[in-house]
Amino acid sequence: MTEWYNEDLAYIHDVGFRNYALNSAPGILAILKQSNITTGLIVDLGCGSGLLAQELHQAQYQVLGIDISEAMIAIAKTRVPTAEFRVASLFTTEIPPCAAVISLGECLCYLFEELGKSPPNPP
Repeated sequence: MTEWYNEDLAYIHDVGFRNYALNSAPGILAILKQSNITTGLIVDLGCGSGLLAQELHQAQYQVLGIDISEAMIAIAKTRVPTAEFRVASLFTTEIPPCAAVISLGECLCYLFEELGKSPPNPP
């Protein structure tokens, strides 16, 4: 899967799907506030180019973004240089103690590929 997420696809995701992350951010911030999570570390699994991380950081959260794509992480580090980003699989990386874990988008859909299985058929 990592071979798919090169610089070209990272750019396409960053530009073409940015509204998904940016339009989701206010709702995510509201859920965090409703859950009395107003500070602390937020882990963003499958953080992509750091669009959500940027919004979390602007809301004064510490952010750890994790993505399997080096190209996506490179964009994220440029976008939010004071946040921490790691190139890693969300399925195998160690998640530190944190206030919340967020996964926005389709990255959890890759679980079955990671396990070498097909998703179950719906009933």
